[in-house]
Amino acid sequence: MDLRKRLALLLCAAALLSCGLATADEEGSQDESLDSKTSLPSEEQVGDRSTGTRVVAGQIFHESGESDSHTEDDESFRSPEEEKESMLEELNSLEMSNLLNKNLEDVEIQKPVLTAIGGTADSEPCHFPFLFLEKEYAECTADGREDGRLWCATTYDYKRDQKWGFCETEEQSNKRRQMQEAEDVYQTGMKILNESSKKAQKKEAYQYLLKAADMNHTKAMEKVSYALLFGDYLKQNIQSAKELFEKLTEEGSPKGQTALGFLYASGLGVNSSQAKGYRYWGGIGVLQSCESALTHYRLVANHVASDISLTGGTVVQRIRLADEVENTGMASGMLEEDLIQYYQFLAEKGDVQAQVGLGQLHLHGGRGVEQNHQRAFEYFNQAANAGNSHAMAFLGKLYSEGSDIIPQSNETALQYFKKAADMGNPVGQSGLGMAYLYGRGVPVNYELALKYFQKAAEQGWVDGQLQLGSMYYNGIGVKRDYKQALKYFNLASQGGHILAFYNLAQMHATGTGVMRSCHTAVELFKNVCERGRWSERLMTAYNGYKDGDSNAAVVQYLLLAEQGYEVAQSNAAFILDQKEASIVGENETYPQALLHWNRAASQGYTVARIKLGDYHFYGFGTDVDYETAFIHYRLASEQQHSAQAMFNLGYMHEKGLGIKQDIHLAKRFYDMAAEASPDAQVPVFLALCKLGIVYSLQYVRETNIREIVSHLDMDQLLGPEWDLYLMTIIALLLGTVIAYRQRQHQAILRPVGLRPAVPQQEPPPEHQPPQ
Repeated sequence: MDLRKRLALLLCAAALLSCGLATADEEGSQDESLDSKTSLPSEEQVGDRSTGTRVVAGQIFHESGESDSHTEDDESFRSPEEEKESMLEELNSLEMSNLLNKNLEDVEIQKPVLTAIGGTADSEPCHFPFLFLEKEYAECTADGREDGRLWCATTYDYKRDQKWGFCETEEQSNKRRQMQEAEDVYQTGMKILNESSKKAQKKEAYQYLLKAADMNHTKAMEKVSYALLFGDYLKQNIQSAKELFEKLTEEGSPKGQTALGFLYASGLGVNSSQAKGYRYWGGIGVLQSCESALTHYRLVANHVASDISLTGGTVVQRIRLADEVENTGMASGMLEEDLIQYYQFLAEKGDVQAQVGLGQLHLHGGRGVEQNHQRAFEYFNQAANAGNSHAMAFLGKLYSEGSDIIPQSNETALQYFKKAADMGNPVGQSGLGMAYLYGRGVPVNYELALKYFQKAAEQGWVDGQLQLGSMYYNGIGVKRDYKQALKYFNLASQGGHILAFYNLAQMHATGTGVMRSCHTAVELFKNVCERGRWSERLMTAYNGYKDGDSNAAVVQYLLLAEQGYEVAQSNAAFILDQKEASIVGENETYPQALLHWNRAASQGYTVARIKLGDYHFYGFGTDVDYETAFIHYRLASEQQHSAQAMFNLGYMHEKGLGIKQDIHLAKRFYDMAAEASPDAQVPVFLALCKLGIVYSLQYVRETNIREIVSHLDMDQLLGPEWDLYLMTIIALLLGTVIAYRQRQHQAILRPVGLRPAVPQQEPPPEHQPPQ
């Protein structure tokens, strides 16, 4: 009976196997007809799918514990016959699985067979590996040929059989060699570009990239096309850049597609009447969707947050050109060259504060100073040798992070952090907390990490506040507390820490510890995104504008404006408003400026909101529309308390433009403008004087003067002798005028009768004072 069962089971297994193989053959033939490839699961993947798991829709689910215990109970109550049968079934299943595995091993994915071209074995398949000059080759080679053309042997031993052929046609060989030459030229250019900071050398590097681009090297074309677009080290040429972008787009380059979309959006080099937006957040060109905006911003913010180092990134100055013009005395945040040289002089003379300040400037860059870790290290080292705790802490940061200049060393970093922390420096305390938190040079100790972070946070150091928030958020070394995490993340965000904004955005996006708010999360994620490395182009554009290259500046600002940078939007609009960009057509200048003023205003920039009112008031880039202008001025007045907007509202009420004329409301807005800004007091005074005259004239027009005079009783008003008083006043005024005129006449006549002054004679000797 057992033998029959076994035979029956084997027959069933064979039938199932044949069906499975037939199905696999059919699927394989279908796949081959579609030129698609499939891969078999690895042994590890197969091993993971053991008893107790099941695969559903590509995911592995473990069976519940109850079913496992139930199976064990069933096995414990089996009879000896059942046990024998189960053993036979296991043996049969094992044999079947071995057979299945054997058949699966036989089913291999066939690699495409290379056929020799020409040579001594034309149309014969290449043999891999083959032996040539006592070396085995598993692929085609150019060894032994001066022309560099790839070849293969069609038998194992080339020396014995002399059977060979080319692996490529002559055309394919020439193309491959050309691409290799282009790659070599590209790498040479990139090496010069990355290793040099001088403008002349960077221009030389772009000549190599230009040569590689002419040889159709994709990456070189991307670099050159953007250089032509922005005018970076190559003369700006929008049309040439557009042609390269179109070529890259046809080849499937994402960078080419992005840039070409930007050109069509901004109307540069293409026929476009206005810019086409793409962001879901503003609902520009697409249906407004907070959730879609959240998804896109979060993806970018993840990249920015992962790029943040312990020493922080480059500082980006956000300078608004309109504010510089309106407030010429306002500091732009850029340091003058003379001031930098003065600080350098102080540092060389041993001024510790100057050394630390210059070290921080070179560490983070910004304010007109390029990022330079070598200079930063030198200044910090000088200040640390003088006993400055801040410099010691930053040296610890440099060693902890490591760079091409300073080798990474946890031990050295720990020494500097300890010295600074012992002196009560919050930067050193935070660095020491990081060492204990992650076990850098010391064993992991969450209690000590918490202790040092608290000390640093109490002194207002943002890194300490951020790490405290992270410990409370993740429950590391403390009980998980989202309220405390939110508190410390908020404190760190007030200090401008990027990761604090990122963590707050995550909490608001997921509703962790706070009410879920898509709007708040998007704004926070947007803040993070705008601090990424690409924001450094803001300073490139600003420097280009200051150097007089408005075309290059406006292109870079327009690109950043499409990404949502409010500073870039307002600066692009300002350059267009001043008509300083010749690459934009004259008829497109004001409409383009109006578009970007509108985008900047929607992000809360007051000057942009007032500009929108001006454009609608005067009809720049749009029709004259006093009502729309009035709305924009009112928004700027109510939301940003702008004195300029209040003054404009007063003028419109005075003239009745876009609103019913009301002199009383006009005076009210003029008074509000004077209270809002001291700079508005003089214009408001003149406007109120004018308003008083207008009001008087209007009163006179509306009043009957003769009727007033006929009813006027001077005796009753001023007394019975009012005429004497009036004559006395008139006489006094007349005398004053006559006296003033006589004095003025004498002052005019006196210079005519002047004669040269007679030199004063010296007194006689007897009257001279004794020597």
